[in-house]
Amino acid sequence: MSKERLYIFDTTLRDGAQTQGVDFSIEDKEKIASALDDLGVDYIEGGWPGANPTDTEFFQKKHNFKNAKLTCFGMTKKTGHSADNDIGLSALLNSNTPAVCLVGKSWDFHVDVALGISNKENLKNISESAKLFINAKKEFMFDAEHFFDGYKANSKYAIECIKAAYDQGARWIVLCDTNGGTLPHEVSKIVSNVLKIIPGKNLGIHAHNDTGNAVANSLVAVLSGVRQVQGTINGLGERCGNANLMSLIPTLFLKNDFSSKFETGIKTKNIKKLTECSRLLDEVLNQKPNMHLPYVGAAAFSHKGGLHVSAVQKDPKTYEHINPEEVGNNRNIVISDQSGKSNIISRLKTIDIDIDENDPKIKKLLNEVKDREFIGYSYDGADASFELLARRIIGQIPRYILITEYDVSVKKDSSGKIISSAKAQLEVDGEKIICEGKGNGPVNALDNAIRQNVDRLAKYSKYLKDLKLVDYKVRILNTGTEAVTRVSIESTDSKGKNWFTIGVSTNIIDASFKALVDSLDYKLFKDKAPASI
Repeated sequence: MSKERLYIFDTTLRDGAQTQGVDFSIEDKEKIASALDDLGVDYIEGGWPGANPTDTEFFQKKHNFKNAKLTCFGMTKKTGHSADNDIGLSALLNSNTPAVCLVGKSWDFHVDVALGISNKENLKNISESAKLFINAKKEFMFDAEHFFDGYKANSKYAIECIKAAYDQGARWIVLCDTNGGTLPHEVSKIVSNVLKIIPGKNLGIHAHNDTGNAVANSLVAVLSGVRQVQGTINGLGERCGNANLMSLIPTLFLKNDFSSKFETGIKTKNIKKLTECSRLLDEVLNQKPNMHLPYVGAAAFSHKGGLHVSAVQKDPKTYEHINPEEVGNNRNIVISDQSGKSNIISRLKTIDIDIDENDPKIKKLLNEVKDREFIGYSYDGADASFELLARRIIGQIPRYILITEYDVSVKKDSSGKIISSAKAQLEVDGEKIICEGKGNGPVNALDNAIRQNVDRLAKYSKYLKDLKLVDYKVRILNTGTEAVTRVSIESTDSKGKNWFTIGVSTNIIDASFKALVDSLDYKLFKDKAPASI
């Protein structure tokens, strides 16, 4: 039995750009579009030519996509002149894209209040706009804005709106849940009714996530008959976002209820690019990834409780619905005060520590973790600090740089500028080295004191030159005069792999210092730096 074809339409560069705080540059758009094309989506909606200089320039460039059709976005013609003389439509015609997607009203309330025209005039605008692009041999799509609300308010008119485009030869009629308020059972019922008028092979779904149902609504729409699915990377979009393609694609591809019936243009080998694609967007936006995203989040296959870990080791399907490697992700065994022996052993295996499960060092490490978490440490997200702790107990970490003393001061000068200074006494191969530095805060000053003097550290200078601290977080664990502070530091280097370290103390500088030292030690260890004599 042959499978039906589903088409994936990505609108990250257009609808995703409506997200508060998101402003894509030309370079951002090109990088994301290239990743989407490599993934194998069918359509990439690049933006709205003429709406802003960035989108206009993006469509003026030549894009040699291997898999995707570049699609431009706009709105139906304005009342008062013909489609041929509409400036907005002219910009779309001149965009040199094989496909065009126009949005138009399908809710009579909006036609009256937002457009201020008659229902009949709106139908004419839709019809003539569709005719213009179809005559120009463009693959035409009509985004029926607020279709589900329109259908519930006046089903006859909502149907007339989508038929106005379909009857002219539109390839796709996209049913939009623009305010994200429709629920799955409503989507199923309404799509089933629409199918009586327009074939499913010409229908698409565009869902927003205001009730948290965008993915569910999209899947229900597919099961009900639509054959194009729209969404964005990581569910990016205004308000609560759009349907998340990073959840939809693997569900369509890996879950039997869909994979047995449907196929997409995405190849099996490319599904493994999903996690990479998800994190690329976060990198472009310079934001922390949402670790709890389904399929692609860093915590999507994390296991914390000892009983869970024991079961996962015997059969991963016990607590994992797919193999994480299928989507380019990986399993993470979390170390915490809830950990059991199985967590420790499993986590050690992931960092290539081979140790007998009956070795007393396992028990010692487990007790050490629990003791430390009792006073405020948390190794849930501090992978590097845990590895250093484990290797120190097992005896696999050499001594590198010994920091015997440090002094940090903060002062305000006459101009009102805050100046932080730090001095640290380091010891390498028995030689004492005094390092000084300034920064925009005491931790930055201490970091600079060490790393801006790396040339004086002789054998370690080449290892530390590319070290960068990319994030610094402080959490006060309790209140009062004896407040305990937990500091976590995220570091990276030219190899591009980030690591996380942690420090805890009643003094914020001391806690920061401990996390910083772990970051230095981990960098030297992973780069196989020689031990200090």
